[in-house]
Amino acid sequence: MTLTPTADQPLVIVGAGPIGLAAAAHAHRRGLPVVVLEAGEVGHAVADWGHVRLFSPWSELVDPVAGELLAGTGWQAPDPQQLPDGAEWVTSYLRPLAGALADAGVDLRTGHRVVGLAREGRDRLVANGRDEVPFAVHVRGPRGHEVLRAAAVIDASGTWGQPGPLGTDGYPAIGETDHAAAISYAVPDVDDRAVRERYAGRHVAVAGAGASAQNTLVALGRLADEAGTRVTWLLRRGETGNAFGGGDNDELAARGALGNRARQVASSDAVATVTGFRTAAVARGADDRLVLTATDGREVTGVDEVVAVTGFRPDLSWLAEVHLDLDGELSSPSRLAPEIHPAHHSCGTVSPHGADLLRQPEQGLYLAGMKSYGRAPSFLALTGFEQVRSIVAEVAGDHASAARVELTLPETGVCGAGPAYDDTAGGCCGAPEPLTVGTAATAR
Repeated sequence: MTLTPTADQPLVIVGAGPIGLAAAAHAHRRGLPVVVLEAGEVGHAVADWGHVRLFSPWSELVDPVAGELLAGTGWQAPDPQQLPDGAEWVTSYLRPLAGALADAGVDLRTGHRVVGLAREGRDRLVANGRDEVPFAVHVRGPRGHEVLRAAAVIDASGTWGQPGPLGTDGYPAIGETDHAAAISYAVPDVDDRAVRERYAGRHVAVAGAGASAQNTLVALGRLADEAGTRVTWLLRRGETGNAFGGGDNDELAARGALGNRARQVASSDAVATVTGFRTAAVARGADDRLVLTATDGREVTGVDEVVAVTGFRPDLSWLAEVHLDLDGELSSPSRLAPEIHPAHHSCGTVSPHGADLLRQPEQGLYLAGMKSYGRAPSFLALTGFEQVRSIVAEVAGDHASAARVELTLPETGVCGAGPAYDDTAGGCCGAPEPLTVGTAATAR
């Protein structure tokens, strides 16, 4: 049974992003002592991709309980139909919410990185009495290494900062680390002067097939028109297939529009598309420019810069001393994996889920937000808000409320499936049609 949070053993939330702060708002509403630990500043991961516009409108980006807390401070809610970018989400919602939580007595500590989690006095091998002692949360902060006691822990630390590599076997390609200065793992902000100078008039290789790749193509397409940038788009799959999503059929109109724009850029003279390219090595050629070599020996030469937008993965290193039940492919909670794995749910709906699918064998530990999806894409902020509502209810002992999970996701033509090796069908969905799938809260 989960321990009851007290002042000495509070609920600890890891991460002060949209989902972590929503969890704190729900905990505060229920009167639970809570500490929020954030490695950087509030919403720092969102701020890192602040130039990217979200697919979801404001009406889907404000947790209801957090919104009520903010309303009591005189906060004016943004236009519910508008689509903010990441920077606006931070400045108009996340920072005000953090301030309101702090004013309400929530202990929110920025600059505190969680580096380890265990049961107090027990490593992973000690099974006896684990559920009877609090968690030991190891934190590195301004005062050095500290250990906090916690009755329960919600890991809402996300996956930002753990990008997938350019190499296609899960590890960096040969030479990828050596040439890291020429490789970026995020959508470029071409309105930033330094970024613009980096890519203007250059030959840029873009690896990836998701929304981040679409955003990158659109951004570099602007530089192609304005500054002569040339793009080689590298796809691991056998054809472009449904890489542009559902287009006009996408119920998230902004995402459909992005796919249509990316399709136009990809068909322009500025972009060369290379399919079935699985990068094995990165090296410098005789002209001192990069040469990318595929596993089948093909080469892309004369490359100045690489943008690898190949997804993200969770950091599990600080969870090494607690008992986890994670899917072997996705690193998501095992019971959730069949609902979000594109190879299994056939692009259907993500079933309503909360504490029941997210709790770990280590009683009182829950994965939430993007962290709960592991390596799977297609996550909505709405999903995270409902997750933490249910989790906090369970931590508070309100099991009836924890079990009442309601989740409605918009229909989408985006498959998001990882194609089979050298697949030519483009994933599980085939041609884009109106479909329902768990969808990304951001373009990342």
